[in-house]
Amino acid sequence: MRTARNRVLMIYPAFNANSFWNYKATCALAGARHPAAPLGLITVAALLPTTWDVRLVDLNTEELGAQDLDWADLVMTGGMLPQQDGTLAVIEMCRSRGKPVVVGGPDATSTPDIYARADFRVLGEAEEIMTDFIAAWTGGATSGVFRAEMGKTDVTKSPTPRFDLLTFRNYLHVGVQFSRGCPFNCEFCDIIELYGRVPRTKTNAQVMAELDALYALGYRGHVDFVDDNLIGNKKALRLFLPALADWMREKNSPFEFSTEASINLADDPALMQAMSEANFFTIFVGIESPDADTLISTQKKQNTRRSLEESVHKIYRAGLFVNAGFILGFDSEKGSVARGMIDCIEDTAIPVCMVGLLYALPNTQLTRRLDREGRLTLPDDADRSQGLGDQCTAGLNFVTSRARRAILSDYKAVLEAVYAPSAFFGRVRRVGRMLDCTNRRLELPRSMEWQELKSSWRLFWSMTVAKGDVRREFWRTVLDCLVHNRQALPYVLMMVALYLHLGPFSRHVIAQLQRQIDNLAEAQSAAFPALPDRPKVAAVAL
Repeated sequence: MRTARNRVLMIYPAFNANSFWNYKATCALAGARHPAAPLGLITVAALLPTTWDVRLVDLNTEELGAQDLDWADLVMTGGMLPQQDGTLAVIEMCRSRGKPVVVGGPDATSTPDIYARADFRVLGEAEEIMTDFIAAWTGGATSGVFRAEMGKTDVTKSPTPRFDLLTFRNYLHVGVQFSRGCPFNCEFCDIIELYGRVPRTKTNAQVMAELDALYALGYRGHVDFVDDNLIGNKKALRLFLPALADWMREKNSPFEFSTEASINLADDPALMQAMSEANFFTIFVGIESPDADTLISTQKKQNTRRSLEESVHKIYRAGLFVNAGFILGFDSEKGSVARGMIDCIEDTAIPVCMVGLLYALPNTQLTRRLDREGRLTLPDDADRSQGLGDQCTAGLNFVTSRARRAILSDYKAVLEAVYAPSAFFGRVRRVGRMLDCTNRRLELPRSMEWQELKSSWRLFWSMTVAKGDVRREFWRTVLDCLVHNRQALPYVLMMVALYLHLGPFSRHVIAQLQRQIDNLAEAQSAAFPALPDRPKVAAVAL
């Protein structure tokens, strides 16, 4: 039997550097070190006995000291696929120091065998199985695997996360969660495999308690609803948003919110209005492809039978700006898709686009289909030199139906077009004119207002000393917003700030793609050498 008082060190693994989401340059403007706080780990921390001592070390924001490991009786870690290398490194470090380590999270749940060297594996939603793990640990167990059936957890029993473990200044935003799961059935998506197709929601009182906790700790500013699809359960959301708006009015608008939602949000003006009144300012939407045949083949039918341009513009006019995801490499691509994707991005005027390559995630319908077809073995012509960044830098982990070189060339063309300064800032200007900011409000304490002022100054300085077309496009964008819709300026500057990461990151990916394209061309030339010239036959005089 172990003592009732245990010391638990929670280690959040580092994300791989080659990731769209690692916008360090943008974080630096705000004096932050990483975009998002580790909501999963601090939720697990809240499930531990209150007699246990818990510390958190986020390797994306701070160094791990020897004294941290020396202090701990037990280490808990885990994360997502782009953190796999970092998680495995934490496990090996713990083993070398003789520290028991527990691993959990979505990647361990999807691929548990990869994490077999951890002493304990907690697979599934933690609320279902932490009681069993705690009983085993206090009973003296030295190893074990604990599983929960996915998508069945009653989230109304989920505790308020341990926000007190966070150092708020290290992050651009802090997360909360209203629901888990998504009602749709996209072939390539692992959300429905992990959390189910019946969105489960917390009670209004639960979420307000989480916001109360953040508020009491002094946090103000950006809060991200990390839901897989906030509008997956519209009935529950309609009841929640008015309560959230009331809470915001009572507290004098201390937060502004972001989230992820499907494009059919545009079909519901009342819901968009309610989100705007509750102080949501941006959503991430998975558009994936402008091609209807591709959307149907990948079972993303909710994006069909609509004008994407009209849908996105409706969302802008409701006061929400849109970030979006696009994917290349689907089997349905019969020829070049670059021009159609570029046109879609320009027509919708979406500045921040996560354009990536299709990745067969573990335990998805896509992966099971590719396995049946014998296509999951990485082909000989694939570039194996790239680590697990994300689908921007490490996609196409299967035999493609279209020539790999053609897909990479399309991807390179899209990035070159949409992240050219004139194109990116042009889209920002168009959004700035459309965005309805009538309901926007955010009250910050004086200390945070000063930080915001410093961040703005750093942005203006960075853009003023920028080379090439960036400086001219930036000032043109600021002046355009001041003339046409000055209320939108804070959100225009927010989009501009992301270009400090997106501009260099896109150039990095473009250079990487060009190397892969060149290598494929060389391999093809070696496999099919040119035929020797035919000997010339001398003319014969007759």
